[in-house]
Amino acid sequence: MTTTPYEILKSPSGGLVKTWTHGVPVEDKAKAQLQQVAELPFIHKWVAAMPDVHLGRGATIGSVIPSDKAIVPAAVGVDLGCGMMAVQTSLSASDLPESLKDTRSLIEAAVPHGRTVSRKTKRDRGSWGEPPASVDAAWSELVGRFDAICAKHPKIAKSNHRVHLGTLGSGNHFIEVCLDEADQVWVMLHSGSRGVGNRIGSYFIERAKEEMARWFVHLPHRDLAYLPEGSRYFDDYVQAVGWAQDFARRNRELMMAATLGALAQVRSLPAFHAVAEAVNCHHNYVAREHHYGKDVWVTRKGAVRAGVGELGIIPGSMGTRSYIVRGKGNPESFCSCSHGAGRAMSRTEARKRFTAADHARATAGVECRKDAAVVDETPMAYKDIDAVMAAQADLVDVVHTLRQVVCVKG
Repeated sequence: MTTTPYEILKSPSGGLVKTWTHGVPVEDKAKAQLQQVAELPFIHKWVAAMPDVHLGRGATIGSVIPSDKAIVPAAVGVDLGCGMMAVQTSLSASDLPESLKDTRSLIEAAVPHGRTVSRKTKRDRGSWGEPPASVDAAWSELVGRFDAICAKHPKIAKSNHRVHLGTLGSGNHFIEVCLDEADQVWVMLHSGSRGVGNRIGSYFIERAKEEMARWFVHLPHRDLAYLPEGSRYFDDYVQAVGWAQDFARRNRELMMAATLGALAQVRSLPAFHAVAEAVNCHHNYVAREHHYGKDVWVTRKGAVRAGVGELGIIPGSMGTRSYIVRGKGNPESFCSCSHGAGRAMSRTEARKRFTAADHARATAGVECRKDAAVVDETPMAYKDIDAVMAAQADLVDVVHTLRQVVCVKG
């Protein structure tokens, strides 16, 4: 008997969800949230859920939402353009120093990270005091479009933009030095559009809610407020999100250059170069795509595009493997795959359940923070990456398997 690689959920009104979750636990609240989204009247065909799926705000993290002539801003979220970048270098494991502590310190010095406000300066040390020339050059390419957006929506201007370009942030954002199956050294990082993306996302989520109230539209949840094509904010939202996604991509490029520069300062390392850029891809974004005979808006909230031959990155956690993958272009997933292992529990639950000692044991062999402040990011807080990869075998092929030796967290 042939079984499908996905399971099917149906909402009370007949909305369809296809979930690639065989062998992966999914909480009931996440299933209910998927069903709510599937009931929206403009869903094209069905909602696709990836194996890392878990409860989120607005829509389920790890979901792919194809919509006809409308976008749900809260489903796109506030970490607009968040994604991954990975570069393979000419270095091998044997080139690395025995102790990687100085390597981590050099990366941390090169890339602002975290969010720590100094009492003396009132400045977030996770941002630039005065951005370097490379950041200013990148900002000069972005500022014209940003000013045009702010001319219509002045509240967006009051955000961290230039000072956040080329910075990591906090939460699950990271920079890693990894080794692949042949012991080649890679640099991999995860971040998005930082403060300005958050401001843009939050601003238009509120505008969508106001529009729903103005039109007396009743929804199963307020965060499902949407903007239809032709409405007064739709085009401005698409313009602003597109800009934020470009900001996020450039942010990753700047951090990658800074990280490679930091590695070049490690005294014992030989001269090296980047062999290939694996990918620079978003996993929180919206894009216009053609699926099942129609041009639609595809929102990937914690999902990576995996068209035929397209490269993507699926990270594990601070102590587990990550994968460079090649998409198979599965139409039923709308050419998508997971964006990571996916959280198995909330950050609050992780802090209650695990200690700094538990975290230290789980990250043995990785040069990273071992303190209580990062326990919410401990590997045990995430789903089993092996089960996640097995559940999406029809969506991607594995090209490289990476294991981290250095992890920088905000």
